[in-house]
Amino acid sequence: MQAADRIRIVLVGTQHPGNIGSAARAMKTMGLHRLVLVAPERFPHADANAMAAGADDVLEAATQVATLAEAVADCRLVLGCTARSRRIALDELLPADAAARTLAAAATGTPAALVFGRERTGLDNDELQLCHAAVHIPANPAYSSLNLASAVQVLSYELRLAMLGLRGAVQPAPAPAADGDVPASHAELEGFFAQLAETLDAIDFHKGRTPDSAMRKLRRIFLRSQLDDRDVRLLRGVLADAQRMARLAGESR
Repeated sequence: MQAADRIRIVLVGTQHPGNIGSAARAMKTMGLHRLVLVAPERFPHADANAMAAGADDVLEAATQVATLAEAVADCRLVLGCTARSRRIALDELLPADAAARTLAAAATGTPAALVFGRERTGLDNDELQLCHAAVHIPANPAYSSLNLASAVQVLSYELRLAMLGLRGAVQPAPAPAADGDVPASHAELEGFFAQLAETLDAIDFHKGRTPDSAMRKLRRIFLRSQLDDRDVRLLRGVLADAQRMARLAGESR
């Protein structure tokens, strides 16, 4: 159960404070307690406490931050709960698979996050880009409007089963290399992606085309690769040299 300390539920832009309270209640019933709120519209609020129904300690300990990037900066696994969408091509996991992957990461001491979006619009494209994979709850396609707290309950329940060993064997997370390398954190990856975008601009890779499509595909490639911290340092060194050569080429013209 110590793995629960390293699993956080992240709610992004929650509009109704009652949903925050209901989510806290869903978490506590399943043994989870780390709640992070990204720019909630109204919190603290009496409605949140009323709907928490005894999970006030989860609300009181909740962390508030301004952006999703800040909420998951130290995480090495970020899964975004979303309706199936063609907007962003992410690997899709069923709730049980997402729970197994999250628990496997947490069991190795790795911080992990399950991210839930706004009640009406969910996670936007930029927020989905920060996730390693998507979680899709296969609801009734004729009426798939799942309440935010209900979605939190589904994932929390699957995590509970996994923690109790009632959902089959947990898939092992990639082991750190013998020399102590660990999976790259979200902040490390985002620093790499920012430098990659700058480098592609410096070498005129896009040649006037919009860079968004290429960067989305490159992000998917590198996220699938499960880079460790040494990988990121090496790649950033390569990019730094490429940027230096681009500057020298520009100066010689």
